[in-house]
Amino acid sequence: MHIVVLMGGWSAERPVSLMSGAGVAAALRTRGFTRVTEVDMDRQVAARLYDLEPDVVFNALHGTPGEDGTVQGMLDLMGIPYTHSGVTTSAIAIDKELTKAVLVPHGIRMPAGTIVDSETLYAADPIARPYVLKPVNEGSSVGVAIVTDGGNMGNPIGRDSEGPWKHFDRLLAEPFVRGKELTVAVLGGKSLCVTELKPHNVFYDFEAKYTDGVTEHVCPADIPADIAASMLDMAARSHALLGCKGASRSDFRWDDEQGEAGIFLLEVNTQPGMTPLSLVPEQAKQCGISYGELVEQLISEALDSAA
Repeated sequence: MHIVVLMGGWSAERPVSLMSGAGVAAALRTRGFTRVTEVDMDRQVAARLYDLEPDVVFNALHGTPGEDGTVQGMLDLMGIPYTHSGVTTSAIAIDKELTKAVLVPHGIRMPAGTIVDSETLYAADPIARPYVLKPVNEGSSVGVAIVTDGGNMGNPIGRDSEGPWKHFDRLLAEPFVRGKELTVAVLGGKSLCVTELKPHNVFYDFEAKYTDGVTEHVCPADIPADIAASMLDMAARSHALLGCKGASRSDFRWDDEQGEAGIFLLEVNTQPGMTPLSLVPEQAKQCGISYGELVEQLISEALDSAA
């Protein structure tokens, strides 16, 4: 069987994707797959895949266009099976506002949010401080900022202050949820466990996710059993409601002063990282699934879905 590991690309998450892809390719070779080709995606990717004629693609891309349905649509047109979620699921889940439109009516608690044009932030705050600003369709906490009364960005935000408003035309503003940062991986429709993330930075940003030693992972999280059970249920339900395949990762904030009512789902990642610091491999290991077994399981599910 010829497996292509698709990685890299040109999103802000390119370095993470390259690490994920390298780890996946190495694991496949270790498990006895002899025809493994690593492809750093460029604008000629369709022609390269046509020439390579893979039996299946392991999609190790992160961000757009590898996580938003674009690459998935190309692979569907070419008739090539691939790991993780399909076109519709990918397009919805990458868009935080669309994700809310699907999940909230089914009882999944998410922070109330509003879409703002970045230019308007220089005139007034869209909601009361503290609040979070994030791009509508980026992952890995790319471009996320917490706006507080004590911040040095001005009130309103100064035009010269560095932040996502200088790099994205439209942003999602959400109330800041105090408390703990937690995450749940879902594999094959089943939630694995809950991990608490304790970043040494102010919050779990891009640097905290991918720099060794910057964030402490507590797996399984030291939280009440009923809170963990609620998160496991919300993650599995969100995975199913969005139509996710393979692995997904649901990120939460929990205000422990509010009990179960303080659990808020932030987003669902349909192409979670596979780097040495990534959370899905860590949770899989906690559940007795090695990194190599995880990779092979994702390949098997992709082939089964295409059969």
